[in-house]
Amino acid sequence: MNALLARVATWILAAVIGVVYGVAGTIGQAAVWGVVPVGLLVASLGFIALLVAVRILTGERASALACGLGAMLATLLFANEGPGGSVVVPAPPEGATITPGLIWTFVVPLVAALVVAWPSASRLRSTN
Repeated sequence: MNALLARVATWILAAVIGVVYGVAGTIGQAAVWGVVPVGLLVASLGFIALLVAVRILTGERASALACGLGAMLATLLFANEGPGGSVVVPAPPEGATITPGLIWTFVVPLVAALVVAWPSASRLRSTN
């Protein structure tokens, strides 16, 4: 029973961490330095590092999935129009096809799926 409680607590904590990083990444992705989307690069690399660290430290896919789902939830909530009409991730302007915000909304679920689906290193070592 204690092992199950510890696993559930780990999943909840991972989801909360994912929500916090999802909010930070969604807000920070808009930062640019000249034409270089520094915010998007930092947010993407940080999210990749976070998910890989959660997967390695916990040794299970479920924690990485919970963290990814938390970040996706935060990203989707902040990508919509707020109660006062403010938008954190604006739609591409007329004539533009892609923005850092649009890239960020696709990076989060794709990275989460990739990290969760990546084969376990311990299983690869045991088969050799």
